[in-house]
Amino acid sequence: MVQEYRSEVLERTLRNLHTTVSGIKASVIVNIDGLLVASYPPGDDFDLDKNPTSSPQVAAMAATLVGLAERTLERLAQGELERLLMEGEHGVMVVYPAGRASLAVLVDKDTKLGMVLFWTARTAKEIAEVLGY
Repeated sequence: MVQEYRSEVLERTLRNLHTTVSGIKASVIVNIDGLLVASYPPGDDFDLDKNPTSSPQVAAMAATLVGLAERTLERLAQGELERLLMEGEHGVMVVYPAGRASLAVLVDKDTKLGMVLFWTARTAKEIAEVLGY
């Protein structure tokens, strides 16, 4: 039996999310230090139009946003972060904690969010298990 590397399992998990839910443009797994763990579609740092989330800068910003959201919720006594949702003029970014990492998903503006939220939350749990958190 051939054993897969963790990076291969994570990329397959992200690919399955994209296959299951239409409207997802890109996804990224980021650790708490802001380092890129995996992205789908696989990144090209020189062509950010193909996958803007593969940029190390975007990974760092996503980790910063999660950290700020967690501290804000703690300060306001609102419990643990369940998800972070940012809606922009051209799209939506959803971030779910995945243990000591986070799953950020970039979605087309006209996509129905119910399926995105359900499957992204489920995928974040899978990612936490793969990473051993």
